[in-house]
Amino acid sequence: MSFAKALDLLRLADMAMGRHSGVTLEEIAEAFRVSHRTAQRMAGALAEAFPHAVERREDADRRLRIRLRDVPLARLRLSGDAELEALELAIARLRDEGDRRQADRLEGLRDRLLAALPPAEARRAEADAEALLESHGVAARPGPVPKDDPILAEAVAQALRGPYRMRFSYNGTLREVEPYGVLLGARRYLVAKQPNQGEGLRHFRFDRIVGPEVTDIWFGRDPGFDLAAHSARAFGSFQDESQHAEVVWHFTPAAAARAADWRFHPRQQTRPLPDGGLEVRFHASGWLEMAWHLYQWGDQVEVVAPEALRALVHPYRRDDFDALP
Repeated sequence: MSFAKALDLLRLADMAMGRHSGVTLEEIAEAFRVSHRTAQRMAGALAEAFPHAVERREDADRRLRIRLRDVPLARLRLSGDAELEALELAIARLRDEGDRRQADRLEGLRDRLLAALPPAEARRAEADAEALLESHGVAARPGPVPKDDPILAEAVAQALRGPYRMRFSYNGTLREVEPYGVLLGARRYLVAKQPNQGEGLRHFRFDRIVGPEVTDIWFGRDPGFDLAAHSARAFGSFQDESQHAEVVWHFTPAAAARAADWRFHPRQQTRPLPDGGLEVRFHASGWLEMAWHLYQWGDQVEVVAPEALRALVHPYRRDDFDALP
């Protein structure tokens, strides 16, 4: 749906809710200067967007009137299985990644949405969502996950909302920093400036932060900072400006199709090689995290550049892995 059509739909919702007797198709056509057929489509879109709130009835002149009941926003927005299933998947994935704080917030939203549904429909939607989680393999996913510290997560969120400076102990040293964001990955990093160490951005591992405290010292964020652009300078969470360079990998023909299914970096470029292999190139730092990942590919990948990464990877490539990532 285009932005203009979305605005028209919201305007129609205001009309249908603001008029006690509702609106007719003729009134919709006149207000929006559209044909009768388009007015019917708009009325249908309104019913689809707000399935639990739209009432249809005939007036004394046998004209169809459409009214939007004044109901909680939650009931207006949850149209059933699809939205609930998406919420359940998001909650499960956040818990799987160790982000208990955000998972708890989404669970609260899910519970309010379910409470606004008719009981029978809520029970059915919950059952369908549980079945979906099992089919996606989210209900029981093995493997390591990062340890979650809800106190630290809440402190970081509060400081970012301010934004306020934070204090904490890091590697035995008291730090006062200006937080800019969080990088997610195998480890979580707080991206922040440490004023007494210059203007550069620094990364602090969550698992090494002790005794986080949010101060009442407000600071002005750099308006030109872009967390996505900043994170793209690394392969994972760790950044080292001395390593930042063009990275080039060549996957063998046997691994090319599988490698094509991966997004190794948000700004990667790929091209097929004459032998049927695949070339992947991007600019980033973080050689150690690259080496950790490339180990899974065994001898099915060659590091073309940089030479230092090649030296880190090639002596340990194996030819006896039974499967590719």
